Amino acid sequence: MLRFFVPLSLNVMFQDKSVLLIEVDEEIQLSSVQESYAPAYVQLATENYDYLAKWLVWPPHVKTEKDFGGFISRCKRDHERGDAITFGTIYAGKLIGNIAYKYINNELKKVEIGYWIAKDYQGKGIISRACARLVEYAFTDLDMSKVEMCVASENKPSRAVCERLGMTLEGIISNAEFVQGRILDHAIYGLHRDKT
Repeated sequence: MLRFFVPLSLNVMFQDKSVLLIEVDEEIQLSSVQESYAPAYVQLATENYDYLAKWLVWPPHVKTEKDFGGFISRCKRDHERGDAITFGTIYAGKLIGNIAYKYINNELKKVEIGYWIAKDYQGKGIISRACARLVEYAFTDLDMSKVEMCVASENKPSRAVCERLGMTLEGIISNAEFVQGRILDHAIYGLHRDKT
């Protein structure tokens, strides 16, 4: 049985057989989200509100354990249906954010990866390593042909992640999202299995 320690002295036990655990390296693990993550997500969202709200639409709407519990329930339902997989990002034993296959399209053989992490953990290569592992998992375990990432065109750190992964900029979608009073354009990146 694996055990990780996350904020709030919350012990997370992986007894649920439906939990998918992916080892990225000795520092990073990805665990499909569980109800026990809700208090830690509340703490992360509260402490990182301004940082997260700059690029993400959900922070003003998801603030309580009940809110995150609903999010986790939806994630688990999507996972069971094979539509998406959302993981808690665990670094050095602490839950620090989320990374996901936001959608899994078996007909088109493609997935989209999205993520967020606490501000204090940005710039440590955590997301680049986690994304690289999810790209590998998508191609080998899920038998996908393409991985996409959709990031705000002005979000230079996220665009750099895509470029480090060897993804190709496929285009810019203008007026793609409304976040905190701003209209954001999205840069769409793709990576094909036959080109890796």
